[in-house]
Amino acid sequence: MNKIGLIGGITPESTILYYRILNELNANSLGKPHSAKVVINSFDFGEISKLQKESNWGQLNVLMANAAKDLENAGATCILICANTMHLCIEAVKNVVKIPVIHIAEATSKSILKKQLKKVILLGTKYTMEKDFFVTILNSFGIEAVIPELEDRNEIHRIIYDELAAGEIKKSSKEQYLSIIDKLLKNGAEGVILGCTEIPLLIKQEDVSVPVFDTTKIHATAAFNLVTK
Repeated sequence: MNKIGLIGGITPESTILYYRILNELNANSLGKPHSAKVVINSFDFGEISKLQKESNWGQLNVLMANAAKDLENAGATCILICANTMHLCIEAVKNVVKIPVIHIAEATSKSILKKQLKKVILLGTKYTMEKDFFVTILNSFGIEAVIPELEDRNEIHRIIYDELAAGEIKKSSKEQYLSIIDKLLKNGAEGVILGCTEIPLLIKQEDVSVPVFDTTKIHATAAFNLVTK
């Protein structure tokens, strides 16, 4: 396989998931002891989180673009931004590299269409749920995004940053997520997007009665399929 570039550390936990998934995909394809060819440019999440809270997306654009260029120079043949939220910077990344940058929302939308669903719950950070970068792409594929109410969005966001980002998995938090999902399913949603790359640490397909779209796995698989054509 060709080399995949990961912009990681946002958070370390999600980057670990990407790396594990890519290694599993190549081992399943070629057999053991094969593993994935990956180059990772990993950030200090504390610095990224601070800039997010300050709404300093200009500086985040610069950091993401520089990271992407470094990956291209290191031999990557495509790039994944290992965080849904940081796809807010994807245009800055695309502007400085000549290799494909796979958009997590586009890959997820294609996966949803395969299930022939039209209305899905979107869970993620407040940035992902409240800004339009993910919802707009879903809409372009004819998919309606169902967003939790403000109080639930705040709690989803808190659990991501205070717990999941540090690898802390709590049963009480899982129950909160499932309660929010159940509430929205009763309003006609047909599936659930785990629109933060850490949420799969907490919620699995077996926890929910409708299709669950793990954006981390979908995103990593899209890159694997691209580089192994």
